[in-house]
Amino acid sequence: MSPVLAGALQLLALIVALGLSYRPLGDHMAKVYSSEKHLRPEKWIYKAIGANPSVEMRWPAYLRGVLAFSAVSVLFLYLLQRVQGSLPGSLGFVSIDPDQAFNTAASFVANTNWQSYYGEQAMGHVVQTGGLAVQNFVSAAVGIAVAVALVRGFARSRTGELGNFWADLVRGTVRILLPISVIGALVLVACGAIQNFSGIHEVGQFTGGSQQWNGGAVASQEVIKELGTNGGGYFNANSAHPFENPNGLSNLFEIYLILVIPFALTRTFGRMVGSLKQGYAILGTMAAIWVGFTALMMWTEFAHNGPAFDLAGGAMEGKETRFGIGGSSLFAVATTLTSTGAVNSFHSSYTGFGGGITMLGMQLGEIAPGGVGSGLYGMLIMAVIAVFIAGLMVGRTPEYLGKKIGTREIKFAALYILITPALVLCFTAASFVLDTPSHSMTNSGAHGFSEILYAYTSGANNNGSAFAGLNADTQWFNTTIGIAMLLGRFLPMVFVLALAGSLAEQTPVPETAGTLRTEKPLFTGLLVGTILIITGLTYFPALALGPLAEGLAA
Repeated sequence: MSPVLAGALQLLALIVALGLSYRPLGDHMAKVYSSEKHLRPEKWIYKAIGANPSVEMRWPAYLRGVLAFSAVSVLFLYLLQRVQGSLPGSLGFVSIDPDQAFNTAASFVANTNWQSYYGEQAMGHVVQTGGLAVQNFVSAAVGIAVAVALVRGFARSRTGELGNFWADLVRGTVRILLPISVIGALVLVACGAIQNFSGIHEVGQFTGGSQQWNGGAVASQEVIKELGTNGGGYFNANSAHPFENPNGLSNLFEIYLILVIPFALTRTFGRMVGSLKQGYAILGTMAAIWVGFTALMMWTEFAHNGPAFDLAGGAMEGKETRFGIGGSSLFAVATTLTSTGAVNSFHSSYTGFGGGITMLGMQLGEIAPGGVGSGLYGMLIMAVIAVFIAGLMVGRTPEYLGKKIGTREIKFAALYILITPALVLCFTAASFVLDTPSHSMTNSGAHGFSEILYAYTSGANNNGSAFAGLNADTQWFNTTIGIAMLLGRFLPMVFVLALAGSLAEQTPVPETAGTLRTEKPLFTGLLVGTILIITGLTYFPALALGPLAEGLAA
């Protein structure tokens, strides 16, 4: 079987698996967030944290819950790393330095999972399982909760109430993420991923000495890292490591985990607003971008010419032979079009255009299908922008799902789409203006520029993947990327929840002959065009200095 055909069959199998999961998972999530009943374990949690899950919250109260919970999480994870050397199960590892502990705490709480350390050489079992793995669950649940709050803003009228953050957080964790993770961990163990609490042991004898490996609860952390679009690996090689991702079957399963909740949330959206067609329109937009990026990535990695590439069947540098170009390209696109950031190959070794595709996927806002929750609310923000543009073109007050998009709403949407590019471009510029940060680059020229641009794109967009050529374990990068991750996660949530509150207070307007039909393919095309144009206007100059210049020079 040719590598191209193998890649195409993997893509087809993935689409079939996602299609089979779409309806049951989407409907289940709609029921979870619409139910008025509380499970007994959930009641125990509410009692322990002193929350009343039946009290409805307006958007400022909902936001305070998000920020308070996340602030406590950052503090807890920071302190856990700082005292690691005194904890049992630390495997002899010392406590983490302050700047790296801050960076890691900010990273995992912000659902970014950027790692400027070697996981198997820095973090013991307690920090991995009691700190990082826990944040993989709850940070993902926070993202879904904010998305559901925005959906309620569209669905409700003449009220500013968006639900209860604590109920949404607990339900997302207990009823959605935990059950799927248990099943997924069993699948990964069956595929060969490890799951233990063994210490450090030597593996074989090599020239110059032996190699040391430590075990860990890898399969259980691997499944939630993908399912929650987190991305932080137990080992430095991430999903390229055979302990995390043993073979082609586990690789395809992990890609499925990355995509299944973000795609299924579009059906949840359709159910909750009372129109499945609206959900299909958002799904169509996400799917069109995802398939387009995947096809483009496979083309650029398979078609790269040269004797070495011809012998290898394509650009195999930096890719695992057990996955090939097809499996690597699928994984790279899935992880950068979502906020996952896990890698099974090294993006710095991709062709110039291939590396640019991974970067562009993040710069779109990771909305195709995006992170768990963040992909849906990011796409709905772009839908608001699209109907506003359509309204300007035809001279009508823009409306979406029966809600008028006025001055207040468009300001919130505009602030949402501006904050992340501002963080990326300002921090990138500062890194080149100052002398010290540029010393961390492995490469010079366009590729070196791409290393730093990619790092801040990944951090501010809460992705977490790296170009693998930048030494980011410095005070400058640990601090600035940490700040970019926190601001890039929580400032957009402020505008999302403010928009949700504004929409929920409105009285629905009746549909007329002049109303833009947002469930039609025409609107899907308009939405795709809006996303590409806004991203191009924002990032094209920076991309021209990095991956485009490198690709054209190849």
